[in-house]
Amino acid sequence: MDLLNTLVDKGLRRELPTREEALAVLATSDDELLDVVAAAGKVRRQWFGRRVKLNYLVNLKSGLCPEDCSYCSQRLGSKAEILKYTWLKPDDASKAAAAGVAGGAKRVCLVASGRGPTDRDVDRVSETISAIKEQNEGVEVCACLGLLSDGQAERLRSAGADAYNHNLNTSEATYGDICTTHDFSDRVSTVQQAQAAGMSACSGLIAGMGETDADLVDVVFALRELDPDSVPVNFLIPFEGTPLAKEWNLTPQRALRILAMVRFVCPDIEVRLAGGREVHLRSMQPLALHLVNSLFLGDYLTSEGQAGKDDLAMIADAGFEVEGTDTTTLPEHRRAGCGGAQPAADAAEAPAATVPAPSDETRRGLVAVRRRGAGTDLPPNA
Repeated sequence: MDLLNTLVDKGLRRELPTREEALAVLATSDDELLDVVAAAGKVRRQWFGRRVKLNYLVNLKSGLCPEDCSYCSQRLGSKAEILKYTWLKPDDASKAAAAGVAGGAKRVCLVASGRGPTDRDVDRVSETISAIKEQNEGVEVCACLGLLSDGQAERLRSAGADAYNHNLNTSEATYGDICTTHDFSDRVSTVQQAQAAGMSACSGLIAGMGETDADLVDVVFALRELDPDSVPVNFLIPFEGTPLAKEWNLTPQRALRILAMVRFVCPDIEVRLAGGREVHLRSMQPLALHLVNSLFLGDYLTSEGQAGKDDLAMIADAGFEVEGTDTTTLPEHRRAGCGGAQPAADAAEAPAATVPAPSDETRRGLVAVRRRGAGTDLPPNA
């Protein structure tokens, strides 16, 4: 396919595809899916080989957020029956992090619900970062605390934070449809503050919220312009009790096309398979390893993931290897700076078989609320 040959050539040269080319990836058919995965896989291997970086989430403060992000189980007014607790003590957070590191995680991501941290919150997180780094040599720490105020990024960097995560989530044009308590520019500003403070920027998206192909391309191009070092790709987890509980818009095939599009637009950036992979990719998760070079190990913030040992087995069975702490994730050229639709199908072709959509009961069964790990007396999943 000429489109895929062009995209591979551009990816190997670190050249940005056109919007039309990115849209065309999303418009490819299921019959072309393996060709799309194989093409994007060439780009992935060029810059990251067969390495997979493991990341581990620690939810420092769960629930009771004053923001109204429609996708979030911790949002204002959420009726999702999630764990709710206030700040973990540094030692407790460090113990939770150690479980992920023992399972092979190279980066620990410290996340707290809320609009943004107070100065006291920054002090708490700084203490937690110190505790984690004292007990886990070589581990990277990424903070994800919401919108940052003046000077907070610098304080986190001084405390030892290697990276800061703040996702753009969706396109600027549709951001107001999912959140009214802050806007797209607030998120962009926080990512830029993290970069200016010398932290590695981590910023990604959520797919499956009812957005169009154009919205997906717009947010990925906006991310490429921001130039983060890592781009997490989340797939909406439709929690009961949130406004988007009925948004089941993804198939495994579409999820793979989205990941391929992100890889072509961000060829030499760490693309991370994030929340919702078990829900939407299901048994096709191993194929995604040909597109991404990073994933979260074990559980997420408020939902459970597949067992950590199953993640490790999946990586090994697919012929990939876990990246060690002695290996730098990004290609050398990035480290220095670190601080048209396809033709219609032939009318004579037989229509594709229609696969029944999962029932509401089956769908609800795919979303498992986290009941273990941080904030509980049960051991974490790692």
